[in-house]
Amino acid sequence: MKLRLICSGMLALLFATSCYATTLRLDPNIDLLVLDGRKISGSLLKGADGLELDNGEHQLLFRVEKTLASSHNNDKRSYISAPLIVSFVANVKSISIRLPDLESQHARRQFDKTYEFMMADEKGQPVKIRRDRLPLLNGQQTDLEKALMVYNRNGQPASVPRFAQQPPLSVRQEKFPVDVVGNNMPAERLLQLWFHQVDSATRQRLLSLMKALRPS
Repeated sequence: MKLRLICSGMLALLFATSCYATTLRLDPNIDLLVLDGRKISGSLLKGADGLELDNGEHQLLFRVEKTLASSHNNDKRSYISAPLIVSFVANVKSISIRLPDLESQHARRQFDKTYEFMMADEKGQPVKIRRDRLPLLNGQQTDLEKALMVYNRNGQPASVPRFAQQPPLSVRQEKFPVDVVGNNMPAERLLQLWFHQVDSATRQRLLSLMKALRPS
């Protein structure tokens, strides 16, 4: 019953903002790492067709992870790119990242040098973007969220100044109140995914709804 009420509240909030949203279509070979300055959990994205973005400027940090077929014994190999940055303005119905063909070793080496890809809208028309590679030392294990924040401070080709600051602690600590949902894991995952994509005002309205429904 509570889950039904939660979903009803979500639908009402979504309806209020749906006229001003762009769907980011997710390619299965793309691992989204950071969205608009916030780290994204891969478990939340698994199986999702896309993410809803409000209209305006956005920035993605992602890797290309592609499984390759070997010519020997059908063994599987993996190609993983460097972390790539793309900044763009969302003002269309949907946007998708279009990657080049990476089957050949030459194509992969070329992609590592040029990181050439494009973004297109629902009509297949190119979307204006700024792209770059996140500079990291070879083999460096780092906090990608912080590394991207530093990148945005330095006026780089794909930097977005408003993502150069850590979000306020009150925002970073916001989590969806799982105890309201209970053990319904698929529903919980969808709610978590939606919760992390909406703007702060919508999150606050949803948290107020959760507080009213939370068991005493």
